Order: sequence, then C-alpha cells, then structure tokens
Amino acid sequence: MSSLLLTSLILGVACGPNAEQGASDEGSAPVVADASGEATGPNNPDDSAELAAAVGPEEGSAELLTQSDELTSTPVTAQATGLRSVADWEKLFLSRWSADHASFLPMSTSNDSWQYYNLAYGIDGNTAMYRATGKTQYLDRALLYVNNMVASARPSSTLGSNFHDSYLSWKSKRAEVINQEVALYESYCWRYVTTLLRVIHDTPALYNNANYRAQYQKLLDFSEKNIFEKWFKRGANAYIYRVNTHMASHWALIALNLSRLTTDATRKANYLAVLNNVNQHLPNYKSSLRQQMGTSPINSAAYFWSDTWASHARPGQDVSHGNGVMAFVVESHDLGVEWTDADMHKFVATLNNVIWKAAGKYGNYVDGSGAGNGWFNDGLVKLGRYDANLQRRLETHTVGQNTQLYGNGALNARILLGAAAK
Repeated sequence: MSSLLLTSLILGVACGPNAEQGASDEGSAPVVADASGEATGPNNPDDSAELAAAVGPEEGSAELLTQSDELTSTPVTAQATGLRSVADWEKLFLSRWSADHASFLPMSTSNDSWQYYNLAYGIDGNTAMYRATGKTQYLDRALLYVNNMVASARPSSTLGSNFHDSYLSWKSKRAEVINQEVALYESYCWRYVTTLLRVIHDTPALYNNANYRAQYQKLLDFSEKNIFEKWFKRGANAYIYRVNTHMASHWALIALNLSRLTTDATRKANYLAVLNNVNQHLPNYKSSLRQQMGTSPINSAAYFWSDTWASHARPGQDVSHGNGVMAFVVESHDLGVEWTDADMHKFVATLNNVIWKAAGKYGNYVDGSGAGNGWFNDGLVKLGRYDANLQRRLETHTVGQNTQLYGNGALNARILLGAAAK
C-alpha cells in the first residue's frame, strides 16, 4: 500500500438509488425473514437490540476530490489499466437513476424514520457520484432528500412518542416500533447526511456558493442539535455507544464528520470524545472497534471481528451488517483518523480472499462461513478504492446493481485512476 495525494484532479462536469425493498425492486437483494419473522436481508437493522432500546432509557462543475479526500489507493500504474472508467460507471448509474428516485423521493417525504433507514442508500449513492464526477445534479438530488426530511421534522412533544421533549424528530411507522422515535433509523441515515455536508464544506466551489452554503448551514445546525445532541442527551450509553459494532459505527461516522464541521469548541470536543471512545475504549463495554479486530483464522493477512463487544468467537460479524463498520472505517482512514493503510490492506483481504470465495459464492460471516447473499453496497464496496484487483471483481458483481453500487464504483475508479479518469 502506498499513499497518493489526489489534490490536483481535473475538474468534473456538472441524488435516488435503490433501497433494500426486496424482490419488487430490480437490482435489489431480497429481504427474507428468519424463523422468528425478523428481517434478515442485507441492510436490515439489528432489530432485537434496537427494539429493546427504542422504548427504553446538469448544472455547472465543481472541484472533485478535496483535501479531505486525500486517499490511500493503488497508484496510477499499469496495474490500474483496464478498469471501468468513471464515465462507464456513470452510464450504469443513470440507467437506474430515475427508477431509484421514484422509490427514494416518497421515502424522503414520508415523515417516517423507518423509511429514512433505506433512504440512506440514495443519499450515499448520489454523494459518491458527485464526488466521482463533480456534477451537481447528483449533489442536488441528495440535498433534495435531506431537505425533505428536515422539513417534516416536528417537536418530540407533539409526536406522542416516549420522549416528549423539544427536539425535532420523527416517528417510526414500522409495526414493531410504531409511533416511537428510533435512534438506529436516524443514525443509519444521518451518517450519510453528515458525509454530504462534509463534502460541501471541503469543496470551495460549493462552500463559497450562496445557495449551497445556505443549505449547508441549515442542515448542519439541524444535525448538531436534533440528531447528535438529541440522542446524546437522551442517553449516550443507550443510544450512541450501541450494543454492537455496526450500530456504534454509525454514530462514530456522524461524530467524525461533525468534528470537522462544527464551529463550537465544546461540541467538537464531544464529537472527538465519542469518536475516540468507539475506536479505542467504549465507556460501557470492555472493548472498542480497535480491540475487536484480530487476525482471521482463515487467512493471516485478513481481519476477523465479532459484532458482539469483547467477543472473539466465530463466526463473528455477519457480512450484511459488517457493511456499516466498513462505511465508517473507510471514511475515517481517508481522513487520517485511527485506521491505517495496513488496516485497509487487511480489510481488502477479508473481502477479497475470505468473504468473496468465488464468483457468486459468498460467506455470510467475516470468517467466510455460511451462505451469504453478496450484499456489499453499503460499505464493503468502498474497499475497491484501495485495490485495483478488487475493483475489477466489483465490476463483475451481480448483486445489488443499483445507484449506490454504481456511485461508489465510480468513486473508487476516480480515486484509483486519479486525474486520468474520464
């Protein structure tokens, strides 16, 4: 692994993908149920943990990759030749863009936090495609979804939920937590909202634009108070430092992003404390993400970890929820926080050599055991930005062919190919 600073990329030319809707959505991986009836599809929440906690204590162009996107990647060498271009990824993205938007737009206006869980994929896919191309039509699509959500938020005291405070919020219309405010659903979506805000902040052409700056400030203010502060003050141990790796990772990504954006010193210190706690030493569990990581029993070059704090028992983290861990780790590494090039090399080996056994054959857990569905869109796909050979495999991947996959595939290609990408 070697570092390549991508601060002199060429300018680009001037956001709803596919959620996990099941077989009704072309390109989506199916959502199935286990014997208890709980959803076990690719990107479904850890229901048992969350349900217990829920009721308890082409216009224009802009700069592409900014300073915050100085990523470690395979250098632009002969190894990277033959990769699918950004333009070809974009064609695939556009083939799904309208259909995915038809699903994501009503989610954004639903006033239902459970719908926002799936809307996260639309925000992430469009943000990634903006980062890959610089085309603001994708940024605008992501902002549309976020602005719609914020516009529908209401004071908790008017929602009839279990909190009755003054923070702005939404109820879940999912049967298991009907009419409750659910931390998981909000954090699952807002990790990508805050990533979008970080992209605006770190891109001068956007941050210095009055239109984008106004949206950025409104959404940042909302995110600081009515997402992070709300759940932190309601109980950090219950709602921030969550019961497993992936749910805590969502808050770690939110804290990482907000720590780069806030102008309030006290808030920044709190965000950094949360980030460091999740990475290094949780206050309520005798572990952390760093302490969870061990050598894979299958491949000494790969990582193994359990989603249960302080456990190192096999089979470990399930791959579907492991996407959430990777979504955080990738952004944290790329911002120079905690996770090193050596770490990313091990995560690449975990996916490429342990989980993804052969074409169409996937482990269900990070030790490679079980029969998985190959859903990599929400985090694991992002490892392609570090390894051209993995990126080539992802070009052939047939699971979850939607705008989140294509947007992140394009961003991977932009990073691997650098200024040569077209």
